[in-house]
Amino acid sequence: MFEKLRSGLGSILKKIKIKELNEKEIAKVLKELQKELIKNEVSFEATEAICESVKQTLIGYETKRFSDPGPIIRNALEKALLNVLKADGTKIDLLDLAEKYKEKQEPLIILFLGINGTGKTTTIAKLGHMFKKNGYSVVFAASDTFRAGSIQQLSLHAEKLGIKVIKQDYGADPSAVAFDAVDHAYAKGVNVVLIDTAGRMQNNENLMRELQKIKRVVDPNVTIFVGDALAGNDATRQAKEFHEKVGISGSILTKVDADVKGGATISVTYATNKPILYLGVGQGYDDLKPFIPEEIVSAILPK
Repeated sequence: MFEKLRSGLGSILKKIKIKELNEKEIAKVLKELQKELIKNEVSFEATEAICESVKQTLIGYETKRFSDPGPIIRNALEKALLNVLKADGTKIDLLDLAEKYKEKQEPLIILFLGINGTGKTTTIAKLGHMFKKNGYSVVFAASDTFRAGSIQQLSLHAEKLGIKVIKQDYGADPSAVAFDAVDHAYAKGVNVVLIDTAGRMQNNENLMRELQKIKRVVDPNVTIFVGDALAGNDATRQAKEFHEKVGISGSILTKVDADVKGGATISVTYATNKPILYLGVGQGYDDLKPFIPEEIVSAILPK
């Protein structure tokens, strides 16, 4: 995970031979850092923010003659990356939220957004498994009535997991399906409602309006963007537009185990200023890893 970015940053740190961290020398370091980040699909905006943070930390910081400035620069970079990955400082613990709503005798309602092929439905199944494993009852809402096979896919996951799925025919009003699932949860005392939606391109205005309608109808407690880490800058653009047009609480990135660059993980957080909740690291129901910024930085930066 993130091998190319870690290797590239390690190479930069190893070859730094400057004796004093003055503005001229810092500019050289930042130029190399910028090239490496952009090469690994960190967005230009996120790269600029990281480099500016590193610069502000290093200005005026002098090292002794012949000393190694690498650790100092590494620490500045670690601080900059953490600032980005912690987003607005909000922490969303879905299990904690489920418990709070259970105490209020209300369901926790979670709406999922994203384009086709990102693993959104599989991610919903993984979360359903997680909630069940922790003692919470779950219902799925098959509100993707747009794509052939989507209802069947979610239904197959539901059957394997022993979770009820609320569904209608293809072409049905997705808002009505979501409403029925929430209504079912209130009537039966179900703890968590997970709402699937049609995967769509973020520039499809009709389908984006449909998402806005679903959100108005069910008023979800949490709205999650699901993106493919391997999509790099495309995932960043998608997350930004979904947030601007519909509004998200946070993100889940899939296929992170195969991501050798790491750009999407950094850039999606910066573009939305919303936290990443989980990382998909495989196809199994247990292959969902909580997002911990310190662990990500540790995976990105060489020791």
